[in-house]
Amino acid sequence: MPATHHSSSPPTRTSASAAATPDTATNGTTATTGTADNAPIRRTDTDPPAAPAPPVSSDDTIGRIPVLDVRPVVWHGRRPAKAVVGEAFEISARVFREGHDAVAANVVLRDPDGRPAPWTPMRELAPGTDRWGATVTAGKVGRWTYQVEAWGDPITTWRHHAGIKVPAGMDTELVLEEGARLYERAAAGVPKNKGSRDTILAAVDALRDPGRPAATRLAAALTPEVDEVLARHPLREFVTSSEPLPLVVERERALYGAWYEFFPRSEGAVVEEGKPPVSGTFRTAAERLPAVAAMGFDVVYLPPIHPIGTTFRKGRNNILSPGPYDVGVPWAIGSPEGGHDAIHPDLGTIDDFDAFVQRANDEGLEIALDFALQCSPDHPWVQKHPEWFHHRPDGTIAYAENPPKKYQDIYPIAFDADMPGLIAETVRLLRYWMDHGVRIFRVDNPHTKPVVFWERVIADINRTDPDVIFLAEAFTRPAMMHTLAAVGFQQSYTYFTWRNTKEELTEYLTELSGEAAAYMRPNFFVNTPDILHEFLQHGGRPAFELRAVLAATLSPTWGVYSGFELCENSALRAGSEEYLHSEKYQLRPRDWASAERDGRSIAPLIGALNAIRRRSPALRQLRDLHFHHADQEAVIVYSKSVTDARGSNTVVVVVNLDPRRTQEATVSLDMPQLGLDWHESVPVRDELTGETYNWGRANYVRLEPGRRPAHILTVLRPSSPQIGGSPTT
Repeated sequence: MPATHHSSSPPTRTSASAAATPDTATNGTTATTGTADNAPIRRTDTDPPAAPAPPVSSDDTIGRIPVLDVRPVVWHGRRPAKAVVGEAFEISARVFREGHDAVAANVVLRDPDGRPAPWTPMRELAPGTDRWGATVTAGKVGRWTYQVEAWGDPITTWRHHAGIKVPAGMDTELVLEEGARLYERAAAGVPKNKGSRDTILAAVDALRDPGRPAATRLAAALTPEVDEVLARHPLREFVTSSEPLPLVVERERALYGAWYEFFPRSEGAVVEEGKPPVSGTFRTAAERLPAVAAMGFDVVYLPPIHPIGTTFRKGRNNILSPGPYDVGVPWAIGSPEGGHDAIHPDLGTIDDFDAFVQRANDEGLEIALDFALQCSPDHPWVQKHPEWFHHRPDGTIAYAENPPKKYQDIYPIAFDADMPGLIAETVRLLRYWMDHGVRIFRVDNPHTKPVVFWERVIADINRTDPDVIFLAEAFTRPAMMHTLAAVGFQQSYTYFTWRNTKEELTEYLTELSGEAAAYMRPNFFVNTPDILHEFLQHGGRPAFELRAVLAATLSPTWGVYSGFELCENSALRAGSEEYLHSEKYQLRPRDWASAERDGRSIAPLIGALNAIRRRSPALRQLRDLHFHHADQEAVIVYSKSVTDARGSNTVVVVVNLDPRRTQEATVSLDMPQLGLDWHESVPVRDELTGETYNWGRANYVRLEPGRRPAHILTVLRPSSPQIGGSPTT
């Protein structure tokens, strides 16, 4: 006896309703429901289904088709998720319905003017999970919204049933007539252009043609031409929409860039023992800019450039008894010559600064300026605004401390006596420097100021100037770092400097590239004037090379502090992360030309890394990062991929984390994660050497410190176009 054709599993979406982006939303009952189970709903009936919909009470909390747990979402929608222009990111939600009828979903983006973009079909991310997702991009800077729409898909449901019943001869005429009626309803929502509606109506005629075999009639409703029309104009029932969630879209530099930090006063400085040192100026510092640009950097970050106080001035190596020639710490801002809106006279004038900014722009560089909301005891604020400081019982002002560190030359700000006044002054200062060409600010220690202060300041600036970027220099508790990012900071310093093993890097980068990537963008500085990690102190040149490779390929934004390219690694004392002869306390002119002649500089590697990043779109994004297996703990393997209308780009990076020993390992790639079958092998090009290999699931590598610290491999796909090659700004 032949088996009975029967299936109790739910039907899946077909290409008719998921293959392409629809031109318009069509057909169906529209409902709006919150992303949480108890959120309010609203409904408007635009094209009710053939059978009357059951009455729905106005206080329903779930919607006809549940749309739950929409992601990304920041603080339950109170703060916007973040993206940059052209960045691909995933929107997902839990979508399901009763019984076995088909369900579908799509994403609707609305631009800053409230106009809906063509909606993007979603797919179930893994069978049986009810988690649906779609990758979307936003095309211009501004405040957008996004929603997930879920809907009943009666045509897919019918196709599933018809595919079982018609071949089995079960209720054939009834089934075909049901299909004809559904297709008629679908045709009503198809524009009368280019024959699209006629294509659907022809399928209706075929379904009702008794002169043809039943199988032929059914096949006429399942053609690729019909699928293509229905993909753009699906028949949607019981449309249920999540509440709109906010999305802020910013310029690309908020996500991607390479930063170079240097002290202008050291460039061109003259330091001779026993003589007063001669400070570098903006004019002499400008001569360093072509070399920075040649290394492929995008941003030049300057420590504070303001007058420096003399009260409790620190001497060399942070001593409390400065000599007559000690120049002081730039973060001890303010003197009788001015405060945060003044230029240190040794550096030049505001006109000299303007010329420096213009020279940087001519070299393709942006200027990032340090914004440190603190002062020296000599700052004009101390006399003009005593309420902005904390006074101890003896009447003195408390200096800054971060035990065991003490900053006797710096007064912190007390915010609660006059926060509106401080907000107004901060906004005034920022706009002053914006008027002089600064569009990026690296904010010093924002975690020591109230979060609400930064929320209001950044909102004020970005409301009129959305291109201005703020980097939070907050090495502190994770909760504070994440909160600062959520309230407006476009970028954040991270714990990268202290993550050196494979386990540490894998765990930390999985966190940063996961849900946190919706609002927190990392900036991987390999060193800072305050941080010379012991890994660099003791690892020699190979340590500098491998850390540069990691920072440049793991994060879309990375940075170096001047001297890194010379592998400067002398610490003040054992166990300290402070530099010996730190540039914070003295002028440090460097002989760049000699270092280049002697081959002591790793500038060529840094330049190569930045060039690879510019031609590899995969390395300019954060969210699609995946780790692969290597059978040695000192070898780490990860991949990044991006695909858009131009093509695809996949990069696989293999790094030897041991700066002292050569490592040999077998790399086991997760081929489906790379968009390949397990059995496939593909050519890969090493972007560091130009060599080409053929890689498959298992691959042997040998990485030697100082000679070949890493492979940066572009996967070459003959069957699809490769993207990349031209720099972006």
